[in-house]
Order: sequence, then C-alpha cells, then structure tokens
Amino acid sequence: METALPLRLNKFIAQATGMSRRAADDAIAQRRVRINGQLVEQGTRVSPADAVTLDGKPIQLQAVQTILFNKPISYVVSRDGQGSKTIYDLLPSELHHLKPVGRLDKDSSGLLLLTNNGTLADELTHPRNQKTKQYQVTLDAPLAPLHRQMISDFGIQLTDGPSRLQLERIQDGDETQWIVTMHEGRNRQIRRTFEALGYAVTRLHRTHFGPYALSAIADGQFTSVKDN
Repeated sequence: METALPLRLNKFIAQATGMSRRAADDAIAQRRVRINGQLVEQGTRVSPADAVTLDGKPIQLQAVQTILFNKPISYVVSRDGQGSKTIYDLLPSELHHLKPVGRLDKDSSGLLLLTNNGTLADELTHPRNQKTKQYQVTLDAPLAPLHRQMISDFGIQLTDGPSRLQLERIQDGDETQWIVTMHEGRNRQIRRTFEALGYAVTRLHRTHFGPYALSAIADGQFTSVKDN
C-alpha cells in the first residue's frame, strides 16, 4: 500500500478518491482543491498534518485495493444497469467503492480489474502505455485465410481508424476459435473488426490485461491483488 508522505497532490487525490491523476490535475487546475483552506497549484505536496478538500468535501487516503473479477455475460460494467444486472450485484457491498479499469460489454466475459488506485488505472488505460490485452474469441463461421491476413498484417479500417489484431488459433484445424491480442481498447473494437468482414463474434472472453491474468478465477468470482 502506498502511504509514504508527503505525496504530490495529484497522487494524493488519486489514491483518496480513485480518480486518475489526469482527472486530479484537472480538478486542481479548476480550483476545486484546497489544502488547509487555501487554493493550491499543481505540484504541491501534501503532508500528514494537512487537511485536503475537493469541492469543499474532506478527502483522505484510503487503503489501496485492487481485485481481479471474472465477469459473466449478461452483466453490465456500471453502477446503474438501467434495468440490466450489473457487476456490483455480484460483488459484496464492501467492494462497491472500487471502480472498473476499462470496460467489457454486456455480452462479453472474463477478466475485469476494479480498483481505488487511480495511478494504477491510469497506467493500465492511458494509450501511451499500450498495455497488452488478450481474448478468446469464437466466430459464427470459419475465418478465411485472406481475412486473417488482412486483420493481422494490414488492419481493418473502422470509422475511428484502422484496427490491427494479432490472431492465433486456439486449436489446429479450427478456424472459428481464436486468441486475439491487442494493445489498445477502442469501444467494441474486436467485434467491429470481424463484423466489417461479415463475421459475428459469438463469444468474447478476456483472459489477460497488462501483467494480470484471469487464471483459475471462477465465473462471477474475484480475487484480491496483494501488491499494487
């Protein structure tokens, strides 16, 4: 757990609230943060005796906590499911303060990280870091060799830019099941890539995210990450 003080203000805010350091910097720039009643600048350090407020409300350091969760299909990654079941329906109430790192859509399953460590969330999601994500994907029809080459070598042009994925067969001779590796995470990117070539993804299951792996976590269950 990160408790060494004094801390840079943006890191303090990230650890105290779960927001990213970028969001914390924005809050400081917007003059929403005070230390001991005084407005402060970015780069300020917080000592143990300081009283920090955000939008007029006191904030303080929380124990850093991160879990790996095996998300089932049919659950949305949201606090408000708008009629759908949410991942928080499966988690104990003492973990409801944790925020998801990225998203998996309702029809996707697998590894989802939840944390109150804003620094970790920023590290895993910022495009500059290009964290590897790996999925098991099943298609509704065998993937043609030409389409595999297009996806792997050239990329498929989507509305928000080209999509290039690394593909590996899960089992020799089966052209419907693939291990898909990617280094970005645009909305529904894998599904849209295959859909652009006329395929439907019938199963999308994430197994790895950066240094984290799903391993043997049962469907709908979680495990704590000890070192953050």
